[in-house]
Amino acid sequence: MKLDILAIGAHPDDVELGCGGTVAKEVANGKKVGILDLTRGELGTRGTAETRDQEAADAAKILGVVVRENVAFADGFFINDKAHQLEVIKMIRKYQPEIVLCNAIDDRHIDHGKGSELVSDACFLSGLIKIETSVNGESQSPWRPKGVYHYIQWKDLKPDVVVDITGFMEQKMTSVFAYKTQFYNPDSKEPETPISSKNFSDSIEYRARNTGRMVGVEYAEGYTVERYPAVESLFDLK
Repeated sequence: MKLDILAIGAHPDDVELGCGGTVAKEVANGKKVGILDLTRGELGTRGTAETRDQEAADAAKILGVVVRENVAFADGFFINDKAHQLEVIKMIRKYQPEIVLCNAIDDRHIDHGKGSELVSDACFLSGLIKIETSVNGESQSPWRPKGVYHYIQWKDLKPDVVVDITGFMEQKMTSVFAYKTQFYNPDSKEPETPISSKNFSDSIEYRARNTGRMVGVEYAEGYTVERYPAVESLFDLK
């Protein structure tokens, strides 16, 4: 299955929080979009790996993606080395995405920056013909995505490009709150975390609204880029 977009996150819920609106919009536009989670989020304070598995499946249905996989790296302890790069390369070559969306280049959670660098390096290496990989005994062909975009997470990074997600904010929020164990619930007896507060839940919408305000739309998601984005004409810019 060839994908137009492969959205990758260090943990289940990273994609929904960072680029869920973009994913929902591109699915609505007829693009084939998939999600790859690097870990099962097993070190999360609230819930379990098993509840996160079900929540991720529920969120995938809400966003309408055609596939969601998890390579089950060690939450908190995966590193950007050859072994991990090869596993990500296999996924990139398997789905041959034109665009990859991945974690913030710098963030509060150490896995986000690590995941960002790991995926970025794997996207480059995946295009090298002398790196040989196979899945189920079948050799894979080299593949390098045309674009790698890093969504913005906890830290207020300055975006290089923003995507208008007006009309898709409700779907994004519904996908985020599919992770019932992770976010604000006044009846929960589990320990509080930075993302379980009402302040954080509220921030998801007002940050998207503020990003949209900066470009003259209702809601938007921002990305940092690895190379200059190009347009046919300045009139293509809003």
